[in-house]
Amino acid sequence: MPAIIDLRRRIKSVKNTQQITQAMKSVATAKFRTAQRAVLEGRPYWHNFSGLMANVSTWIGAELHPLLQKREEKRIICLVITSDKGMCGSFNSNLLSSTVDFLEGKSAFSEVRLVLMGKKAVLFFEKQTFKKNRVYADQIHKLTQEDLKELAHYLMHLYVLNQTDAVYVAYNEFKSILAPLLTITKLLPLEPPDILEKGPTVPDLEPRSPYLLETFLSRYVEDQVQHFFHESQAAEQAARMMAMDNATRNADELIDELRLILNKMRQASITKELLEIISAVEALEKK
Repeated sequence: MPAIIDLRRRIKSVKNTQQITQAMKSVATAKFRTAQRAVLEGRPYWHNFSGLMANVSTWIGAELHPLLQKREEKRIICLVITSDKGMCGSFNSNLLSSTVDFLEGKSAFSEVRLVLMGKKAVLFFEKQTFKKNRVYADQIHKLTQEDLKELAHYLMHLYVLNQTDAVYVAYNEFKSILAPLLTITKLLPLEPPDILEKGPTVPDLEPRSPYLLETFLSRYVEDQVQHFFHESQAAEQAARMMAMDNATRNADELIDELRLILNKMRQASITKELLEIISAVEALEKK
């Protein structure tokens, strides 16, 4: 059995680790609240924009814009959004595992290229054979709205120039603190929901020109890229907050177990010393 001093050192080490996990939980909680606020405030706009896009697309005509035209998927691009850091449970591993399965299924019929966002995705796909078009390897939380807008225009540029036939996005969507929703969705070509069956009246707007459609579709793709990014950021901080909370509680349990072992060893040591004293007294009495 380990010595008492070793157990005391281990208890102290676990306590120090517990303080670190508690601090990391506090930091993740603060970041999560900021990210959650951005997601919840933006969702009504992000989710309702698709209906407006469908109205405008139906009014002007989907055949007038290349972002709405479907093609056979001979070449695809997949944007994969992960985190830069670990300590967030299965946040990255589940997403990357599902993404690889999805891409392997697509690679049987299509040429697959990647746009990677996050150090974890970059390190993971270094061991894969998929080709990479772009890599955002570090500090993705510092990406600005202009950076995300530029990425959206890059993806639209590839599609319009027929350098790719579809753009997919793999990310974790924030649904609850307990677990994110692993999502792989198609970004391009745009597929407006069928609103004609629901019966809304298409407004008579001006100007009646493809320029209006171009403005709406470009803005929609920009907003969707921001949507995916912010959802992933909120889900990451929620996962890290829960992981650090679990680690803190596990440290509590480990400390209790180590203290129990320490107390048993101390009692055994005291009992042994008492037995030695009693044996010595009995031996002296016999003399």
